[in-house]
Amino acid sequence: MTARDGLTRSWTVDRPVLLGPVLGLHRRGPGDPTHRKLGDLYLRATRTPVGPALTKIVASGSRVSARAWGEGAEWALDQLPRLLGEHDDAAGFLPRHPVLVEAHRRFGHYRVGRSEAVYEALAPACLEQVVTGKEAFRAWRLLVTEYGEVAPGPASDPSSAAYEMRVPPAPQSWGRVPSWKFLAAGVEERRSRTLVSAAARARALERTLHGPHADADRALRSLPGVGPWTSAEVRQRAHGDADAWSVGDYHVGKDITYALTGEVLDEAAATELLEPYRGHRFRVQTLLSLMGGAARRPRRAPRMTLPTHTPYATRGRS
Repeated sequence: MTARDGLTRSWTVDRPVLLGPVLGLHRRGPGDPTHRKLGDLYLRATRTPVGPALTKIVASGSRVSARAWGEGAEWALDQLPRLLGEHDDAAGFLPRHPVLVEAHRRFGHYRVGRSEAVYEALAPACLEQVVTGKEAFRAWRLLVTEYGEVAPGPASDPSSAAYEMRVPPAPQSWGRVPSWKFLAAGVEERRSRTLVSAAARARALERTLHGPHADADRALRSLPGVGPWTSAEVRQRAHGDADAWSVGDYHVGKDITYALTGEVLDEAAATELLEPYRGHRFRVQTLLSLMGGAARRPRRAPRMTLPTHTPYATRGRS
């Protein structure tokens, strides 16, 4: 097909495909310029090893259809089955708790996908460290809009649903963002330093895709400023690590303990409860989240306040 039309691909798998939890994991808030959801249709802008790509993805039951534009279009289409969980093997996962048994009955066809884009997952994870989601999503939106290039294909057409979508900045572009621009987006020096220093090792990080998940974890945590939580957030997305639960997250441990015990307990308790599911702990986290209100603790406490240690905080937040 022509460059304007893009390339198309469709295929049928042996299970219903859950686009929501797979692609939603890569979407950083409702204003993310790299991902857009319109009903059952998902748009994803990414930087592939051969160039930028914009992919439109639709799934109906076990049937998946996609169209992609840009230099990386063919790569994105070839990789899409793995993004949607083709590589994931749920064998050995045996739910024991009644809530998990029900979640597995309803969503047992869920598979952990892998984007195979390590630094692309690491950059927003660095921005999300020790702050609220609202602040992190705002920073991601502002920085990607300014430093990411316009996505290929219909993203330059004002009549298109993909209009003004952006491809995430390349590692070298992140390395050139001035410190005051990070501050203006609400990102203090500790987080921006982690993001920028990791950019210098981006090529080495991509090689972690070809080894065991434990090696990827060690490589990621060897970076200054990257701890267990950030490593897990990257491996969930880039490596498709079904065991990389969000250890250290402010909410996840509490939600897991409430779903499995009826009480809000600490992270040590969550770790103990997840131990029988080692190898599938992120799968447990996702299945419980898919149960919604049936497994989610009630929110009675006030919302966390946003920090005021960066210049933009005095100007209000959008």
